[in-house]
Amino acid sequence: MTVLCLHPTDLDPYFNLATEEYLLKRFTDDIFMLWRSESSIVVGKHQNALAEINHRYVRDHHIKVARRLSGGGTVFHDPGNLNFTFIKNVDRLEDVNFKVFTQPIVEVLQKLGLDAYSTGRNDLLIGGKKISGNAEHVFKKRVLHHGTLLFNSQLEKLRNALKVDLSRFEDKAVQSNRSDVTNIAACLPHPMSVDEFARFIFEEVAQSFPKRQFLNFSDDDRQAIRQLRNEKYSQWDWIYGYSPKYKYRNELATANGSLVFSLHVEKGKIKESHWEGAISANLSRKLSEKLVGINHAEEVLQPVIYELKTDLETEHIFADRLLERLV
Repeated sequence: MTVLCLHPTDLDPYFNLATEEYLLKRFTDDIFMLWRSESSIVVGKHQNALAEINHRYVRDHHIKVARRLSGGGTVFHDPGNLNFTFIKNVDRLEDVNFKVFTQPIVEVLQKLGLDAYSTGRNDLLIGGKKISGNAEHVFKKRVLHHGTLLFNSQLEKLRNALKVDLSRFEDKAVQSNRSDVTNIAACLPHPMSVDEFARFIFEEVAQSFPKRQFLNFSDDDRQAIRQLRNEKYSQWDWIYGYSPKYKYRNELATANGSLVFSLHVEKGKIKESHWEGAISANLSRKLSEKLVGINHAEEVLQPVIYELKTDLETEHIFADRLLERLV
């Protein structure tokens, strides 16, 4: 079977994730794609997005948050990271395993003099440190497998963006396993740029297919992908609203003592809240009424909390400090 190969240059993570779904569901060929995105955090399909990110760091550093079609843990994308995607038709889904897709990547890395290997799980390592995380999604009898390749990614940015206090969240979402990571560039016996690395990976993998064809999207293809990007992948309802239901707990020290609260969130919206400690019954009721039905997001919570600023400060609760604790 002919394998379609493409190496798009668009750095928009939402467009790239939409491209994967479009290729999976609208094409019937086997496919290999190599791509990159600007700085972004990409959570797995079944994860609680808010529980995976340091949302203030992400906001302040203009890092996009996205949700992909596959399960598994959270990964970090930036232009120093490559993403590879394989889409394959299969007769028996039970015969497909990660090694079918990761082994070609391992072999290409080894051609560069890298001692890369798979742990048998969903990652690739060099010297005991992770360079690649992988995940899969099945649609009918087509398997989408994709993974990262940290080449010269901003690892400190990665660590800070994914630093979060999980003790605040109670849910049944898939949680990421944090691993020690390293950049491939630091392990190469001979230096090369990320563009040189990308060309090498793409050409070597493409040449491994006896029958290959290089794919260029038509205007209709790009329009359909753009529509999927705009209507799904860039939308709050998909990125945050698709998260499993969860309970968020936190507390705030006030001049009157400790204020303890919890938010019950479903599909990204606050269904109910509970307030205890240094707060009057009347203010507790007002907060509960105002918060119900709104998105658990700082930009949505801010005007609601500021509306109650006078009531809050009467009880020595500062609106800004409460807002910081609410997300």
